[in-house]
Amino acid sequence: MTAQKYTVLLYSDDQLIRERMRLAIGPRPADDVEVTFVEADTHGAVLRTLDGSEIDLLVLDGEAAPAGGLGIARQVKDDYTDAPPVLLVIARAADRWLASYANVEATILHPIDPMETAGTVADLLRKRAV
Repeated sequence: MTAQKYTVLLYSDDQLIRERMRLAIGPRPADDVEVTFVEADTHGAVLRTLDGSEIDLLVLDGEAAPAGGLGIARQVKDDYTDAPPVLLVIARAADRWLASYANVEATILHPIDPMETAGTVADLLRKRAV
């Protein structure tokens, strides 16, 4: 089976969190899904990357500072007509309602679970391809 290739943007101000995201997703989160990663460590870098590249999925750290993934997700959904889906990494399950308000497609909790993360990423990318 030939895997469909996608580009995933990882955002966090913390390099360790971006590394955990990358490792949890892996280069091939499913047999039919292959990903290339692009990283951003600031709010501005996320927007510049979206403006200059074809991004299929945003994985945003909801705990990043000073710009949290929640605010970035809301801005992207408001400002981009064909915004990519967003997977938001949150610290508290109670924050899921905020993610819903920001039109985020999916959430996962810190600490990042590789099985859940890879499966969620693959599902979001498959839906994007349709």
